[in-house]
Amino acid sequence: MRLTVLGCSGSMPGPDSPASGYLIEADGARIVVDLGNGALGPLQRHVGTEGLADVDAVVLSHLHPDHCMDLCGLYVALRYGVGIDRRIPVYGPEGSAKRMAAAYGREPEPGLTGVFDFATHPDGAFDVGPFTLRVVRVAHPVPAYAIRVERDGKAVVYSGDTGPAAALVELARDADLLLCEAAFDDGDEHPPDIHLTGRQAGEHAAAAGAQRLVVTHVPPWGDPHRAVTAARAVYDGPVEAAVPDATWEV
Repeated sequence: MRLTVLGCSGSMPGPDSPASGYLIEADGARIVVDLGNGALGPLQRHVGTEGLADVDAVVLSHLHPDHCMDLCGLYVALRYGVGIDRRIPVYGPEGSAKRMAAAYGREPEPGLTGVFDFATHPDGAFDVGPFTLRVVRVAHPVPAYAIRVERDGKAVVYSGDTGPAAALVELARDADLLLCEAAFDDGDEHPPDIHLTGRQAGEHAAAAGAQRLVVTHVPPWGDPHRAVTAARAVYDGPVEAAVPDATWEV
């Protein structure tokens, strides 16, 4: 699998990065995991504007704008520009179809269903092309999910937005790469069940036995290098910060 960062800025686009969006590819198949503000531009850079029609599925961790809002732009591209002869599956929390219709200014019916086929995250594993996916509910003010993507015995796990969560540790067990949010600074007082710090991201990676940690979702007022340093204090594996256009082969 090839993981590409489309955007990694937390809570909003930053001066150097769109909000959250990640592309995972294998065997000619491609899924997009989150598509936040600004992430559609880099997606076109990596797959081409015409290539938007070849996306096999979009998987949304949750429905905050910095993780889903560019789905509206993807709808415009596919409905009025590129064209498509099928509906792209969109997996997300319950109510995703209604939420995205409202964001676009449409009534819930038909909403955006002429282009997308919305499905609520299933309880068990499900397949998209060569990938097997599983999701678990994590700690956030709205329904939010961590996502595990597997192929041929390899696994990439994405935390989405979460506070400390045992479910994330279990989902990330022995993952080859854990892409984990680190939006909060260590040492500050934070409200519970919203985000992780760099140190907490490292603790989750260590507890899960993940082989590699990539910290992400650091907001424009944060410091990803500080998050990396904090994670390294508690996790012995390789730690990097996500940056736009970075790629990893798993």
